[in-house]
Amino acid sequence: MTFIEIFLIGLGLSMDCFAVSLGVGTTRRLKWRDILKMAFFFGFFQGLMPFLGWLVGNSIQSHIASFDHWIAFGILSFIGIKMIIESFKIGEEKKPFDIRKNLVLITLSLATSIDALATGISFGFIQVNILQAVATITLITFFASVVGARIGEKSTFIPARWAELTGGAVLILIGLKILFEHLGFI
Repeated sequence: MTFIEIFLIGLGLSMDCFAVSLGVGTTRRLKWRDILKMAFFFGFFQGLMPFLGWLVGNSIQSHIASFDHWIAFGILSFIGIKMIIESFKIGEEKKPFDIRKNLVLITLSLATSIDALATGISFGFIQVNILQAVATITLITFFASVVGARIGEKSTFIPARWAELTGGAVLILIGLKILFEHLGFI
């Protein structure tokens, strides 16, 4: 897997965190330390979960090598479709969270990183430098969260759903690319 593909997956996975950060930013004025703390939690969990998933996927890869590309495609497509469907739900983005509380941050971090866990499982089925992937996903999520919170503070007219819709489409396209490569179309 190339760095560009890892970068795009990281961008796609970070869109949930971006959307939550955007929503939090539109509902309250945040201090920089609160933004950085939120971004740290989101980045940490978004990086940890693919690693844990990779451990699982890598341990079973030899048993499913003949159809692993279908599983990677299925997982990424499922996550992408889920993100696209979530982007059309109304009212979700208006719920304010008090991100200054650690329990709230941990809960939000876990909720937004479940997709990253599943993506990590698919990493176990394909050739990927897991340390590079984890670092890339962590950094992208950290910066996406900071940017989302700052944009949310500055304007209330940008729908967070666009981020989820775009992220979902990116994950589906990468899943298709993996499938087409293994089938010999690319």
